[in-house]
Amino acid sequence: MSKKSLCLIALFFPLLPCGLAQPTPAVESPTHVMVQHDVPMKTRDGVTLRADLYWPATEGKFPTLLQRTPYNKSNAAEFASQAAVRGYLVVVQDVRGRYTSDGEWYTFKHESEDGYDAVEWAAALPHSNGKVGMFGGSYVGATQMLAAIAHPPHLAGICPVVTASNYHENWTYQGGAFEQWFNESWTSGLAQDTLDHVIRDNTNALVGSTVLPLNQYPVFNIPAPQNASALTSVLAPYFLDWLAHPTYDAYWKQWSIEENFQNIQVPALTIAAWYDIFQGGSLRNYLGIKAHGGSEAARNGQHLLVTIGGHSGNGRKIGAVDFGPAAEQYNEDKITLDWYDYLLQGKQNEFATKKPVKIFVMGKNEWRYEDTWPPARAKATSYFLHSAGKANSASGDGDLLTAAAPSEPPDTYTYDPANPVPTVGGPLCCDGNHLPPGPRDQKEVEARPDVLVYSTPPLDEDLEVTGPVTLDLFAKTSAADTDFTAKLVDAGPDGFAQNLTEGILRARYRESTTGAPKPITPGEVYEYKIDLWSTSNVFLKGHKIRLEVSSSNFPRFDRNLNTGKDPATDATMLPASNTILHDQQHPSALILPVVAR
Repeated sequence: MSKKSLCLIALFFPLLPCGLAQPTPAVESPTHVMVQHDVPMKTRDGVTLRADLYWPATEGKFPTLLQRTPYNKSNAAEFASQAAVRGYLVVVQDVRGRYTSDGEWYTFKHESEDGYDAVEWAAALPHSNGKVGMFGGSYVGATQMLAAIAHPPHLAGICPVVTASNYHENWTYQGGAFEQWFNESWTSGLAQDTLDHVIRDNTNALVGSTVLPLNQYPVFNIPAPQNASALTSVLAPYFLDWLAHPTYDAYWKQWSIEENFQNIQVPALTIAAWYDIFQGGSLRNYLGIKAHGGSEAARNGQHLLVTIGGHSGNGRKIGAVDFGPAAEQYNEDKITLDWYDYLLQGKQNEFATKKPVKIFVMGKNEWRYEDTWPPARAKATSYFLHSAGKANSASGDGDLLTAAAPSEPPDTYTYDPANPVPTVGGPLCCDGNHLPPGPRDQKEVEARPDVLVYSTPPLDEDLEVTGPVTLDLFAKTSAADTDFTAKLVDAGPDGFAQNLTEGILRARYRESTTGAPKPITPGEVYEYKIDLWSTSNVFLKGHKIRLEVSSSNFPRFDRNLNTGKDPATDATMLPASNTILHDQQHPSALILPVVAR
């Protein structure tokens, strides 16, 4: 951090001295594992990164598991000890600018080159046999993907857990909308950790607040917010850069995984989750490497596991739903070690003997192996929107039917960004205490007149939906720009409305999030294809398939202020009258992948 930056921080916080970490001598743990802390590595540009090493207290060379993390290498100690007992050398490194490692921290920027250097360094360590696999989730998954696209020679495999494929579209933005809750909470957490040695008790109560414009968001909730927001440019300049690049431009392409699937040359176990904030990107990583990987080993060596919670939680109960004893079978540490036992030690476990895709099917709450993702037998089935023009709220007259309507009046609602539809559960990160994630009852949301609700009649038999979900929507607005949101819901006979998956599309990005946005003309009808990502759920007999349509999901996504101006700098809010059409000329439909059971 520059001297000028430190001076600015000193205006707010008393800067305390902190010494550089020094390597410790190797010691044997009670579990017969050798441990050495703060082992230095020099990057190609001369920056020192530090790692903790764990290996069996026996003679020999071992396959090596590497994790590169911004979240403190000490947090991996338990897994590292387990892995060492299983016969691995484990290397856990703080990434550049975090905790014990030197250099400047900036999201994604250095992970390809530093990752390459770390893989080659780890392969040459005295106790390594030269085969390196990487592990971990979220940003730690990103460090794997970004290292893999640099294809270091000694990288033998990866195990990315709940991470993205494109740090614009399925990390920072979705459908052109800013992932406000995640971006603000994650940024504040990173900034908090940067100064953790001097700021122990500061909490960021402003995450997801109504602070406008967005580029004035203060990473710390301290007095004099006009000064606090200045800290963002020092502690988290990447946050402001995200706002300055709302489209998928060169800023994002420089570290896009999707642009580089052909450069990934190793097998991968991709772990995704239905309620995870990066679910869409995880599934795209699996499909992208399988189709375009840079070697036969990569293309044929892809495995996919889809569990339930991801960032929304683990165990049998996620959010408000108990998914039963089968959900307890998921154990990330065990699965990671089983993967590398198969890949690096040649053990004939389920990865050698079972189908390559394993998914958790909700509703029935059971695991199932598949040959492909999505299942080839899933049939795209259209459920058309119907109403007599009064689909507002769950008490309205909205229907979902497999037959299109010849002629029907549209549904209209007022979207007011000063009173947005609240986020209730769903794929969220990273502050569950203030905004609980996962499956939650949508009753509160569905009572609002600015939420259109369309439901099937109660099902006569179980119906499985497994695969990608899309809403083909015909709509118009009175505003210069607006958003359209969609949510797939499993409505039970007991009244519990369980959210399954959701999406959003900003009107100006209806054609693409690449390049310049295309303004709309108020009052003109446009077709909007909203990506709701994917799910696997059996709608049980007596349940209803339900769709919610609205124009906000706040604070998960930033509010469209309906002005058509730059959302990063705009603070003016206007209400919009939004209309959903569903007639012969405008066959709005929810498209579900139905699997015959």
